[in-house]
Amino acid sequence: MSKKNKKQIDPVACKIPKSPDEKTTLPETNLQSSDSMTWRIFRIMAEFVTGFQFIAQYQKTISFFGSARVGQEDRYYQDAQALARKLGNAGFNIITGGGPGMMEAANRGAHEAGVNSIGLNIQLPFEQRINRFVTRGVGFHYFFTRKVMLSAAGQAYVYFPGGFGTMDEFFEIITLIQTKKMERVPVVLYGRDFWDPLLAFIDTTLCEKYKTIDKDDRDLFAVCDTVAEAFKILSASKPRVDF
Repeated sequence: MSKKNKKQIDPVACKIPKSPDEKTTLPETNLQSSDSMTWRIFRIMAEFVTGFQFIAQYQKTISFFGSARVGQEDRYYQDAQALARKLGNAGFNIITGGGPGMMEAANRGAHEAGVNSIGLNIQLPFEQRINRFVTRGVGFHYFFTRKVMLSAAGQAYVYFPGGFGTMDEFFEIITLIQTKKMERVPVVLYGRDFWDPLLAFIDTTLCEKYKTIDKDDRDLFAVCDTVAEAFKILSASKPRVDF
């Protein structure tokens, strides 16, 4: 084997912040030592195995995304709850990130409909807690393992107003569909007043001015403003063959 092939990976490129339990269980040595990185790789593998085993239990699922920072008096909270309840009554299970806000609203609607109310929670130092309407849940330390599970679990996706996390999930799914790494499934943006500025940027800047996306890419998702509109699109979804 050549010296070039024997060269070790630069530890700096492998840095991942330690979790609280890792700080107490890992020895006080070089955080980027081979032993430390190997231990963490096994933890990541364990999260993938646990996650895929968990989501494999549920079929006919619709994934909801949205802000964790809204209360039940918010119009979109109420719409998310109503949409999830309507989908639940039609036999769909509901999956969310398991936290408060829009996630709670969707889980609440699923709970009211008596279907599986699923939460894929993330451990954060602030904001995130598993909401009381989740009846089936699993927790993750790593955002990227959780994101894979949220992407793999649904046969359709609906995005309510949200922040960076919601945008991240939306563009992830759209990119997978655009690049044909994932089959075409219904994707709904809910709330024109929230999404219109982003859509204008996509249309005028990305598509028309810089041509960084094709015109047809704009058809990869729908925009809805009522529960009835969104339900019609989402309820027409079919089970996915694979991820």
